[in-house]
Amino acid sequence: MSEKRKEKLYKVAANRQNLTVILENVHDQHNIGAVMRTCDAVGIHEVFILYTDARQKNITLSDLKTTSTGVKKWVNIHLYNDLEKCISDVRSKYKFIYATHLDADSKSIYETNLSESVALLFGNEHAGLTEEALRMADGNILIPQVGMAQSLNISVACAVTLYEAFRQRQNADLYSDSIDDKNAYNQKVFDEYLNTHNEAYLRGRLNSKS
Repeated sequence: MSEKRKEKLYKVAANRQNLTVILENVHDQHNIGAVMRTCDAVGIHEVFILYTDARQKNITLSDLKTTSTGVKKWVNIHLYNDLEKCISDVRSKYKFIYATHLDADSKSIYETNLSESVALLFGNEHAGLTEEALRMADGNILIPQVGMAQSLNISVACAVTLYEAFRQRQNADLYSDSIDDKNAYNQKVFDEYLNTHNEAYLRGRLNSKS
């Protein structure tokens, strides 16, 4: 591995955040791929993808990784069919879960603290989030709009929300190109990236000889 490549992996790992995304019953694989690329861009290391719809429960991890070419090695995908298990695992890592949902009590993303340890919950392209998922969230957030439709494509809504989180975190100096002794999580991510790179390199060498 070149020093330039190693430095790139180090900086990416150093900037990974305590921020994640949960997608519930999002069926369009292109939307999932777009969300994954945005997650990588703002420093998210893992996403949680949940299918409670019986028509989608046969989707596999391999199916999802096919849609996220380019970032699948750097953003981990956790696939679930059980809502309670998914939320439980998310809560073991992140302090708050905010659902993107238009409601009388919803807060604007610009009035919500997204610099904390947060998981952002997005729903299906047509039906939105299930009532069960909404009940498990700590609150609802929305993207202010002044148009007639009052709706955005899931990948667009995710990008807008994540870049507001990015802005807030930049202002709070939460991005850094270095890993100090207190950042055990980021060091773990860096070690994982080194292993991923080395494994890919070895596979490439073996394939070239076959």
